[in-house]
Amino acid sequence: MEQMTQMSAHRRAVEQIRDSYAAIPGGSAPRLAKATTNLFRFREGSQAARLSARDLDRVIEVDPVTMTAEVQGMTTYENLVDATLAHGLMPYVVPQLKTITLGGAVTGLGIESTSFRDGLPHESVEELEILTGDGRVVVARDDNEHRDLFRAFPNSYGTLGYALRIRIKLKRVQPYVRLTHIPFTDADKCMIAMKEICERGEHDGEPVDFVDGTFFGPGELYVTVGRLAEKAPYLSDYTGMRIYYRSIQTRTRDWLTVRDYLWRWDTDWFWCSRAFGVQEPLVRSLMPRKWMRSDVYRRLVGLDRKYGVIARVDRWRGRPLQESVIQDIEVPVERGAEFLDFFHDKVGMEPVWMCPLRSTGQWPLYPLEPGRLYVNFGFWGTVPLPRGQFDGYYNRLIERRVHELEGHKSLYSTSFYSEDEFWQFYNGTAYWPVKRAYDAGGRLLDLYDKCVRGR
Repeated sequence: MEQMTQMSAHRRAVEQIRDSYAAIPGGSAPRLAKATTNLFRFREGSQAARLSARDLDRVIEVDPVTMTAEVQGMTTYENLVDATLAHGLMPYVVPQLKTITLGGAVTGLGIESTSFRDGLPHESVEELEILTGDGRVVVARDDNEHRDLFRAFPNSYGTLGYALRIRIKLKRVQPYVRLTHIPFTDADKCMIAMKEICERGEHDGEPVDFVDGTFFGPGELYVTVGRLAEKAPYLSDYTGMRIYYRSIQTRTRDWLTVRDYLWRWDTDWFWCSRAFGVQEPLVRSLMPRKWMRSDVYRRLVGLDRKYGVIARVDRWRGRPLQESVIQDIEVPVERGAEFLDFFHDKVGMEPVWMCPLRSTGQWPLYPLEPGRLYVNFGFWGTVPLPRGQFDGYYNRLIERRVHELEGHKSLYSTSFYSEDEFWQFYNGTAYWPVKRAYDAGGRLLDLYDKCVRGR
């Protein structure tokens, strides 16, 4: 009965957003109105019409028998995880930050420490209900007439349509996670070990459920492996005074509840909370726990972007201009050490997150080689610009090097590709037929306009 009620409410929400879309004047580019965002493509003076997505943020049903969940597109992973853990289940891949939405992770990609085995979030999706650019609501699956849309939706960033409802597969989970932090002083050896652990699915003769890593500098790297467990001898808490990423450097073994493990990075936005002084003991002791969240820090970044406070202080102090270098990129694991050498030498930002990834199928707009192990490197911060250089200097360097190393970069942040380069890297040959089939009038921006031109 409850599931029927939730589905009825969902149908009403679908009608509401379809009516909202139809009411937007034809010459206006719609933009989805969301309470939170994890994008770092800032737009200046946008004239886009706001598309209401009211009442599309619920978990419709968790089915412990089929191990699936029906979820509305604007549902955050925080709410989804709470609903699934109540049944001893979790999504195959849970991106690191609580307010990432399921629709956002599917259309914009996501990754986490199960990705070495389970790929990206869209690879456990069974069905998508999509509001397309031409105003239709279609149900796309890998085995129906909308297969082309189903396959092209990942990495389309809302340029083909918006996810209204998603059915995903779930997997069994245990209450606790045992962590082992394995230190390395050499990047090549670290990459070799990471590859071996991921290919065997084990470490020290025991199965592993989670694999990621952290680069603190050329002589200090860690691979962290996690194993689900029914019991734990003790539990650590990194939601208050203690900071998770610093524990990697000081502990070999650790234990967390599975929920705390899934959100281990959110409290400090990996390590980016230090930019706001939140890692200083006094500031941290005064900071309400409910404010120590990635979405709070993201809003602070947005405010600074709007008012330019940090830039003004830097000018007053005579400091050089800073460039934001906020990116996630993937390169094959055998080229990972080369990327780290380049990044340390040319950019010098630390720490860097390392997350192994193996795609399990063909997804045309993010063409990773199926079955090949890649490593995602995530780095987020600002770097002083060399004298005579301008904004974009570091990001262009990174873009060039990533593609020299047979890799790709995510499009949630700024990009500087030429149009020809972009469509070569992100498969315009596959994109445009789907774009014409589901948005023939071009009501939605195309992928280049949205992700590079920043319209």
